Amino acid sequence: MTMACQAVVGSDYELVLVNDGSRDETWSLIQSLAAQTPQVVGVNLARNHGHQLAVTAGLSLTRGERVLIIDADLQDPPELLAAMMARMDEGFDVVFGRRRTRANETRFKLWSAALFYRFLRAVSNVEIPADTGDFRLVSRRIVERLKAMPEHDRFLRGMVAWLGGRQSELLYDRDARLAGETGYTLRKMVRLAMDALVGFSNAPLRLASLLALLGVGFAIAMIAYVFLAFFLSPIRAPGYTSLALLVILFSTAQLTCLAILGEYVGRAYMQTKGRPLFLIEEVVSLQVLEAHKVRSFPTITALSQREA
Repeated sequence: MTMACQAVVGSDYELVLVNDGSRDETWSLIQSLAAQTPQVVGVNLARNHGHQLAVTAGLSLTRGERVLIIDADLQDPPELLAAMMARMDEGFDVVFGRRRTRANETRFKLWSAALFYRFLRAVSNVEIPADTGDFRLVSRRIVERLKAMPEHDRFLRGMVAWLGGRQSELLYDRDARLAGETGYTLRKMVRLAMDALVGFSNAPLRLASLLALLGVGFAIAMIAYVFLAFFLSPIRAPGYTSLALLVILFSTAQLTCLAILGEYVGRAYMQTKGRPLFLIEEVVSLQVLEAHKVRSFPTITALSQREA
């Protein structure tokens, strides 16, 4: 990452490394690097906050006029920084990387990701680019606007899209992970998908209304059927099967509606608590901490993060 920055702006950059509560030697390595390199700023979070809040913590400490968001696994090539900078020189506020290919990804992940992004674009109130991650170069204006958004359940790529401005894509081939294993489990990916869906669409609430209407229509049809069967059929069957099916159908619809409402109410409840988005345990840099408050790099800040 340092080589990519030096190739573009020389020594006029900073590299903010966020340790998201990892239990390995990540923080020790960041401390060692910060002690040797003036441009490196290490940020240690008090606990694991998750990818989106870890990136938010890093963004809160950046000072550059342009900020590159990139994961520490380097699946997204930092060498694209030069092309992103050139694109931003044309007047764009955001230059995001769009994956053309993804090396060493399972078919399930590729299929599910493609389906999710296309479904999200179909139901979202904001046009969120498909096949993208958080790998992007953003201007200082976008960073400041992101910092002013206090929502706890964050989906940064959607938030950046919501902010508008001039945005441009840059196609690239995503490499395989250099080392280690991903911290993004299936559970975390589902959680991120829920954050995106609930945060940028009210389609689930409309689904609850649709289920209610379908239930009412089905109930009316069943009432008509019962009356017709009572007066026209010579056989009086007890109808236990029909009764059981009705109970199961309406119970499932009600539980589905309650689950959807619970997602929205739960997020509103967490937001109203007013807790800080993240807790920073320690910031290390070769420069004096006070200098961090007054000195401003005019060119670029590179941000990297690593989860536990």
